[in-house]
Amino acid sequence: MNKLDLAKARSGLQALFIGDALAMPAHWFYRIFDIEQAFNGGITQFEAAPSHHPSSIMSLHSTAAGGRKTAQKQPQTSIVGDVILKGKAAYWDVPYQHYHQGMQAGENTLNAHCARLLMRCLAQHQRHYNPQAFLADYIAFMTADPPQHPDTYAESYHRGFFANYIQGIPAEQCGAITHDTASIGGLVTLAPLVIAAHLQGADLTTIQQQVKQHLYFTHPDAALAKVANNYTTLILALWHSPNLEDARQQIERTAQASGFNLTNLIAKDPDDRQVIGQLFSPACYISDSWPAVLYLAHKYAEDPIAGLLANANVGGDNAHRGSVLGVLLGLINPNKFDAWFEQLVERSAIAAEINALTN
Repeated sequence: MNKLDLAKARSGLQALFIGDALAMPAHWFYRIFDIEQAFNGGITQFEAAPSHHPSSIMSLHSTAAGGRKTAQKQPQTSIVGDVILKGKAAYWDVPYQHYHQGMQAGENTLNAHCARLLMRCLAQHQRHYNPQAFLADYIAFMTADPPQHPDTYAESYHRGFFANYIQGIPAEQCGAITHDTASIGGLVTLAPLVIAAHLQGADLTTIQQQVKQHLYFTHPDAALAKVANNYTTLILALWHSPNLEDARQQIERTAQASGFNLTNLIAKDPDDRQVIGQLFSPACYISDSWPAVLYLAHKYAEDPIAGLLANANVGGDNAHRGSVLGVLLGLINPNKFDAWFEQLVERSAIAAEINALTN
């Protein structure tokens, strides 16, 4: 790899964490008015999570499994509080509670921390993906007391995994299926794996096989796996794209392979809120969130920070969408994120992890 290729890889990983942290305070806000009211007209910088969340349904989410609460009697062991997120269960039953209660400006959400976990695991094994080592690291990280991350929320897939795990199911079979398994959060940890495998000289087919294996540990869903294939292909294409025009063409091809006509949409020059919020839902479901990512990546290919801010300000599952979008914009725009990266709370540790993976 030449210096430019390595700079692109580092930039993509940097922007993963920037996109997540920028969106974190407005994560799962579903009304634009609420974002503008809470953040003085909209997000323009890293912000802390406000204590009040007008769209929060965190209190409706199960603390015993993936998905929502049910009328069935809850088991004695609560996944949230007893197994993961130790000491943080009290945040879950309060109406209008922010999902990332108490998190400061520039902090990252749990899924981004899991991407860091995979980076560390890959670096420890000379960039080779070791599934058993990752699962052991994931379990140790998630069950740590006190928690090794600042977040107060765990997505459905984490809760479902550990609901299976405490029943004695082998770790590699603990991936749970819920109504939101096919969601953008499943893509957040994939970029470090793609980058590490490519740096080791693996071909596309081999990388896609590794990505699917990793994905299925937590997100066993065929539709999501197809998107993960397209995401993997696009990461590699943008990594070696020679210029901005070619990068946009690669994004258009990926959109076509994903089943929608991005070229026609861009030609209409719509407002972001018309696209994400009307044409595509801002929620987590991959059927809408993946096209939304490709739209933003294409539109803001030349102005990546504006793209990450636009993503934050349309709300919904903007943190996980922002991580995936950040990777794409970072690969297109090497060396444009340093000033923003320096504002991340754990920038020194993250920089060391990126360097360990890419050097």
